[in-house]
Amino acid sequence: MRARARLVVERSPGDGASAVRELRSQAPLTLLPQRGTAAARTKAVTVHLLGSAATPLGGDDVELDVVVGAGADLVLTGVAAALVLPAQGGEPSRLALRLEIGDGGSVQYLPGPTVVTARADHESVLAARLGHGSRLRCREVLVAGRSGERSGRYRGTTRVTGPGGPLLVQTHELGDAALHASAAHLAGRRVLAGEVLVWGADPAEAVAGEWWSLTPLGRGGSLATAVAADAVTACRELASAVAAHPGWSATATAAADGDVTPRACRPARRDA
Repeated sequence: MRARARLVVERSPGDGASAVRELRSQAPLTLLPQRGTAAARTKAVTVHLLGSAATPLGGDDVELDVVVGAGADLVLTGVAAALVLPAQGGEPSRLALRLEIGDGGSVQYLPGPTVVTARADHESVLAARLGHGSRLRCREVLVAGRSGERSGRYRGTTRVTGPGGPLLVQTHELGDAALHASAAHLAGRRVLAGEVLVWGADPAEAVAGEWWSLTPLGRGGSLATAVAADAVTACRELASAVAAHPGWSATATAAADGDVTPRACRPARRDA
């Protein structure tokens, strides 16, 4: 199934709140803006990603273009885990997300976990281009197979570019038994969680716990990483990594109204 979607968010000149100016989506991906009192509590726009059909399924080719204007704020969040399934003919699936963030704008991309089932073959590409003073929070939680199941093939690339050039180019791979067991990859664990933060001040140096780390990037931004045997634990470890970021409290406050991902994935608030 081939699907193309587009979302444009701009800042309103009157009250300064963000608003959806263009929204187009088609199965298997549906974009649903948050409405009602929850949407009114924040000037950021929250848009939910809904899988309106079984997806990603082998053969699917889905692209989403997101444009956030200068000074506008967007929370783009999933409501459930994505189950990557194989096709009968073995065709691969692909998901591409392109983010353009104007000067002073912000995007929080908070999808649910991605479970890569046996025999699946999936590629994911996320490309984000930031303007001056833009902010980005981008999460990824990868689960290597369902309980008791080996992982299928997965290749996910993240590219983040700022006004001065590349900030991060990173690729994750699942499905290789030798790679899975490596201490430099998953160390025999089943879940890999990560979060890119280009959000205010970065830590002066890398910090780490037993199964998490937070590393400042050379040109700005930070990368939080955690591994665990299950998704709930991985989310908690990832929250510990994000909590070590100097700007984490502002991040948690900004996301509180729009983030419907598992509570364990959210950094707990603390006093400034």
